[in-house]
Amino acid sequence: MDLQQRINAFVKLGDFLSQFSSEEFEKKDHIEHNDLFFDGFKHQLKLAQQHNGWFTKENVVFALNGWSNQLTESNIRKWTSKYDFSTESLKTIAIIMAGNIPLVGFHDFLSVLISGQKVLVKQSSNDKHILPFLTKYLEYVEPEFKGRISITETKLEHFDAVIATGSNNTARYFEYYFKDKPSVIRKNRNSVAILTGKESDDELVALSEDIFRYYGLGCRNVSKLFVPAGYNFDSFFAAMYHWNPIIHQNKYANNYDYNKAVYLMSLFEMLENGFLMIKEDESFSSPIATLFYEHYDSEEKLKATLKEKSDAIQCVVANGFSEDEIEFGQTQLPNLWDYADNVDTITFSLTIC
Repeated sequence: MDLQQRINAFVKLGDFLSQFSSEEFEKKDHIEHNDLFFDGFKHQLKLAQQHNGWFTKENVVFALNGWSNQLTESNIRKWTSKYDFSTESLKTIAIIMAGNIPLVGFHDFLSVLISGQKVLVKQSSNDKHILPFLTKYLEYVEPEFKGRISITETKLEHFDAVIATGSNNTARYFEYYFKDKPSVIRKNRNSVAILTGKESDDELVALSEDIFRYYGLGCRNVSKLFVPAGYNFDSFFAAMYHWNPIIHQNKYANNYDYNKAVYLMSLFEMLENGFLMIKEDESFSSPIATLFYEHYDSEEKLKATLKEKSDAIQCVVANGFSEDEIEFGQTQLPNLWDYADNVDTITFSLTIC
């Protein structure tokens, strides 16, 4: 199977997903194998939402829309153009996926398959309904994928390399368990935003998407703000307000109530608006419904701090702070060439001996 066949298959998958990229699903006549897969996928999405309370229809649709927009011929060609796919070794790469947001492991899955390798997937129990169905669709539009994709719920066996994502604790286990295999082991990371007090209302409203999308559960979600001394949070809270319906989601509300009680009993100082708490804290990983913040004296010192702690940071959201910053509102819209932890998974897949 050559590269063009693989590209064609994922482009067709993107077209299929486009039917589920808005709240009202729309069956399109030109999609291949639609009579076989459309209703079945609707059912799998319903099961995913029932199984995991964080996977609301809004968030599932947001994830599917993102992948539909990325899986175009032009995007995939731009992404793959810098690699040499002439040598196909056909190795099996195992992927241990997280389950914090819908299809969070799909980029690894795509990278391995587009590289021409075989993939062995171990899913999180929190996100187990969507990918297997999409795998079957891929095998229908490109039969040569059959035998190259395996999903297991048991112990991983018979693989040549591994990509594993988990917490800092599970990462230590992964590093030991896979010490004899080529590996990419991902640990906890969080994203931060740099505010100066000069942000426009539109920028702060865009930042709210980086904070609240997926209930803040993703590594690309902003969990911490860096603000100048004396920063006034009034404009920030005003820009967050349109997300106030989030408190009606039971799982989010339970976390909000619990963390607020903990902070009050511990006599921690915080600010809150009924659905979001902000607390001064040096940590990067804030609890659900909470945003940490820290003051900075100068941009130069802040850049040095962030460089020192870069292993804990996934994205830096800012305007004019650094060359690798991400615009407000864009953290949950990565391109195919935006690699988690800046680890190029195509290069990794192509260099397995």
